[in-house]
Amino acid sequence: MFNQVSGWSPRALAALRIVAGLLFLAHGLVKLIGFPEGAQPGQVPLLSLFGVGAVIELVTGVLLVLGLFTRPAAFIASGQMAVAYWMVHFPQSPYPAVNGGDAAILFCFVFLYIFTAGPGAWSLDERSKI
Repeated sequence: MFNQVSGWSPRALAALRIVAGLLFLAHGLVKLIGFPEGAQPGQVPLLSLFGVGAVIELVTGVLLVLGLFTRPAAFIASGQMAVAYWMVHFPQSPYPAVNGGDAAILFCFVFLYIFTAGPGAWSLDERSKI
């Protein structure tokens, strides 16, 4: 039974890539244009550390959803989340449940996995190999 499930791995990886990319894109939109209204931290100055992070989130999020330049995009996104955790969250407390860094840690390792595993199914990277 479990051998049959492993055949779905490329599609499960693609689903993980697409959902993580959409969530990352959403974080970038909050910081770049303040959408949706009321979401934290809201719109930030473009030429700030958070603004540069927002551009990275937007661009890598779109690339991950499309499965285009997946490995470089995932590597950059993973690195950004590692930096975000250590610069923004960790100084508040060493405990992720206290410092709010759970998502940054999870994004970091999901993107690191996508970097090593590749795009999976339903990606422009895979279509270009045909």
